[in-house]
Amino acid sequence: MKNVFRRAVLGLITVGILAGCAGEEDTIVMAPVPQVKSQFTPKSSWSASVGDGVGHYFSKLAPEYAYDKVFIASRGGEVKALDPQKGNTLWRVQLGKDGSAKLSGGITAAYSQVFIGSENGEVIALDQETGEEKWRVAVAGEVLAKPVAEGSLVIVNTSNGILIALDQTNGEQKWAISTDVPNLTLRGDSTPVAVSGGVFWGTANGRLAAAIVERGQLIWQQPVGTPKGATEIDRLVDVDSSPILLGGTLYVVGYNGQLIGIDLRSGKATWKRNYSSAIDMATDGSRLFLVTDKDHLVAVDARSGTELWENAQLQHRLLTAPVIVNNYLVVGDSEGYLHWLDKSTGEFVAQQMVNDSGFAVGPTVLPDGYLIVTRNGKIKKLTLSE
Repeated sequence: MKNVFRRAVLGLITVGILAGCAGEEDTIVMAPVPQVKSQFTPKSSWSASVGDGVGHYFSKLAPEYAYDKVFIASRGGEVKALDPQKGNTLWRVQLGKDGSAKLSGGITAAYSQVFIGSENGEVIALDQETGEEKWRVAVAGEVLAKPVAEGSLVIVNTSNGILIALDQTNGEQKWAISTDVPNLTLRGDSTPVAVSGGVFWGTANGRLAAAIVERGQLIWQQPVGTPKGATEIDRLVDVDSSPILLGGTLYVVGYNGQLIGIDLRSGKATWKRNYSSAIDMATDGSRLFLVTDKDHLVAVDARSGTELWENAQLQHRLLTAPVIVNNYLVVGDSEGYLHWLDKSTGEFVAQQMVNDSGFAVGPTVLPDGYLIVTRNGKIKKLTLSE
């Protein structure tokens, strides 16, 4: 029974669909679209598509910009390299047949290759220049988080609570670190961050873990959330967000946990604040921007943890992780709207309806614009005309 529930899809739970069971007065309602007078209108440079996108599935396949190419994938297995200036296809490959690839673990470009993981428990390496498959290996668990490249290794965090390092040349496993996984967890895993010979990642049992990349040696774990409550749902404490590093401090937020600043070397908390979130944060170097489990947007001072502003007008609209574009804070929602906010005040400055299939990921920043990709696989390059 444990395996049936361990990777349960709890996205609906986190937005309160089950809250109605406690009574009609507890039913969670999506906030209406805010009325915004846009201060600017984006200009489209080109558009393209990639398969059927990710559909209604969890897969968070954001485009990757590297090697003067845009790499984009669909859950069904289509992977493309696009010219960032014109949008034309430079190469295209199909991984798996009839949508069986189940790509989900992000896209990472490094070592002249493109790495991507899948719900089938595979990590696949493609040549960045041609799309030729270089290697494919099976790992222990689904790969829902984006792989990370560090020290000639490709590091993946799997749904079984195992952090695995693979040789970038052939996919050979170099080491693995296991952490405990509760019976019930959120759908998703933390994308690791590698820096200065260390790798840092969130775990399903409510911790931020740190290890030495070269040896795969666990060096510390810092609690981010402690299970509380009578039911397994109440006791969810997943740390699915990717840590952010600013100077010598790591920042991470957990579901039913806290937003914490952690000293990089000692692993000790410098401050803690009560916020709950399961998606990645953004930063401009001095502030942290997060989307809470109620889809409230919050800005926090990175030095002290002091809340600077909160915007609750997008409550329960199933927001993407926030992204900074042209000095604005941007999120997409499940109905296909892009919302632009002033970073200093949290006030709306613009809004666009893009595609009613909605967004699974926020914009991807380019040197001369930004990319958006909708759940049905439509991709556009845009620039701002203010």
